[in-house]
Amino acid sequence: MAPRTRKAASSPSPAPTPAHDDEVPPVPPPKDASAVVDVDALLAPVPGEGRDEVKVNNASAADMKHACDDALKRFLSRPDLFKQIHTHTDVRLALGWLSVLVAGATGLYGWRVPFEQSKPAVWVGVIVYIVLTVVQTLYAYFVEGDIVFVGKRKTFDKRIVTERITITARATPSKPTAPPAYALGLAYVRSAAGGKTLLGKGRTQEERPFTEFFDVKGVMDQERFERWVGTVVGRVMDGKAQ
Repeated sequence: MAPRTRKAASSPSPAPTPAHDDEVPPVPPPKDASAVVDVDALLAPVPGEGRDEVKVNNASAADMKHACDDALKRFLSRPDLFKQIHTHTDVRLALGWLSVLVAGATGLYGWRVPFEQSKPAVWVGVIVYIVLTVVQTLYAYFVEGDIVFVGKRKTFDKRIVTERITITARATPSKPTAPPAYALGLAYVRSAAGGKTLLGKGRTQEERPFTEFFDVKGVMDQERFERWVGTVVGRVMDGKAQ
């Protein structure tokens, strides 16, 4: 008789793990967590380590203003803040170089060509040079004016948002009751769709005496200056200034 064969017992399948109703699935991280940036954190002063000392003649308001202008540009033109726009500087440089080229070409032509023969062209060159110099001066006075910084910044908030800030600065003269001061004027515009949709805007003015940023030796307290600039810029960006 043929021996009987026994079927191998199939291994039992693991019992399904009971689902708990009180378990909450983990929340996935945002697609771009780095896109949400705290503006106040960006406008915080730069750590002082490795910072070059700025020292000027504290008896000269012009020297202290130039030092503040440079510090403001360094602070706001950082990669995570604004990209500085150099339109005004480029225009003035273009006009200046063009006038220099015209003057050089006119002088060279007058040197190589006999005097009587070169007079008409030399007169044209002189007139063009004068016109370019006058245009450069008028542009710096009426168009650029007291502007020391123009910055642009793009962020993404469900759409591409463009922020533009224009800052003017001037040194106010001393008074019998007050020392000379550094006066700022800010204009801020926030728009979308290539500037067609206005999302917000603001203006503000504020000034501080130079003695708050420079000690008796003329050394600049850059961290204190940046804290003040960051506060003013943050206020106008938040719409708290008119």
